[in-house]
Amino acid sequence: MTSQSYNKPLPVPQPEWDFYWEKAKAHELWIMRCDDCNKSYFYPRALCPECFGRNTRWVQSSGKGTLLGFAIAHRAPTPAFADMVPFVTCIVELEDGARFPSNLVVDGEPDPAKIKVGMAVEAIFDDVTDAITLPKFKPA
Repeated sequence: MTSQSYNKPLPVPQPEWDFYWEKAKAHELWIMRCDDCNKSYFYPRALCPECFGRNTRWVQSSGKGTLLGFAIAHRAPTPAFADMVPFVTCIVELEDGARFPSNLVVDGEPDPAKIKVGMAVEAIFDDVTDAITLPKFKPA
């Protein structure tokens, strides 16, 4: 999935996220894992949010998961997103256990009758600029 021109606010890469952005650009989803408590998590940080351990590392995710929650935005949060409404924001629980905030990409108009909490989803990648690729999800 590639966007020709992207005029929306973009994440500002931070040094501790460089690895994540490089892998996203390669269409791979990577998350953090704590070897002290065996929990996976996102967003990347050196301190485990579960046990506060520092024995953490990057692991590649399958990109498959379950829709944990969603909202259909019918009004743009800022003018930059006006051309996207309606769109679906979501939280996905990855098979690896991490919860990942993103967007759910659906064909056509989002239909709440067809989007169900608990449905299987999988990662896709939107190359929005030469430097930034955004992981999103679609129904599996």
